[in-house]
Amino acid sequence: MRKLLILIPIIVIGVYINKQMNKKQTLEKLKNDEDYYGEFGNQFLSNSHVSKLLKDPLNVFKPSKPSPAFLVGGYFHTCILEPDKLEKYKVVKSTTRNTKAYKDVAGGELCLLQHEVDAIELMREKVMSNKICRDLITLGNVEYEVPMVTELFGNQWKGKADIVNHDEKLVIDLKTTADIDKFQWSASKFNYDSQAYIYSKLFGYEMLFIVIDKTTHTIGIFDCSPEFYERGENKVRKASEAYDLFYKTKDFDPKQYFISKTL
Repeated sequence: MRKLLILIPIIVIGVYINKQMNKKQTLEKLKNDEDYYGEFGNQFLSNSHVSKLLKDPLNVFKPSKPSPAFLVGGYFHTCILEPDKLEKYKVVKSTTRNTKAYKDVAGGELCLLQHEVDAIELMREKVMSNKICRDLITLGNVEYEVPMVTELFGNQWKGKADIVNHDEKLVIDLKTTADIDKFQWSASKFNYDSQAYIYSKLFGYEMLFIVIDKTTHTIGIFDCSPEFYERGENKVRKASEAYDLFYKTKDFDPKQYFISKTL
């Protein structure tokens, strides 16, 4: 119960901040990653909250440590969309993060390894050498790293699109995968269906995933079926219900919560 009492004021403060700003000011502030992922951005729910709201709602706002996978994914996006910002990443010439050389340079900070950077730059080359991918990413009226907010199921949600292609009326997300033949399964496991639903509501466009296999470098372009959006909508609805129960219901005692199902 103690964690719940600590978390609720954070949400209340966030709502108060939002009411003092119009939508244009809010979106301008959310362009900054520090604000998007920091206290200001915490007034909104996002697709990254869906999994925890469905499985571990008491700890949904507990800060998580940055992982190598998150760092590598961020570098991949930056490498393609904002190469002028690559200097913010620290790269260490080490084979692993367990060596003395890595620890001496990193100083406790999570850094990229040189072989990870080399692999990402090769994937970037493969993606941008594909004419269809390159045109979708760069041709015409396109925007990168675009934030947006909207209300879904009575709560405020945010998202930041990798690419908004206004000519094609598409929101495009870049993904890497360990096995492109299993991407459809990964899309469900990692909640890309709820992401597609949220982003379609945020931007009013269909969602498209450009995916590259990290081993074979096979490229896949995946659009979304009505069933995929529907599965995502169901997840977002259930996540919103969990948020309402755990964070907006007066006198709710989480100790009395349980799941009831028939086997």
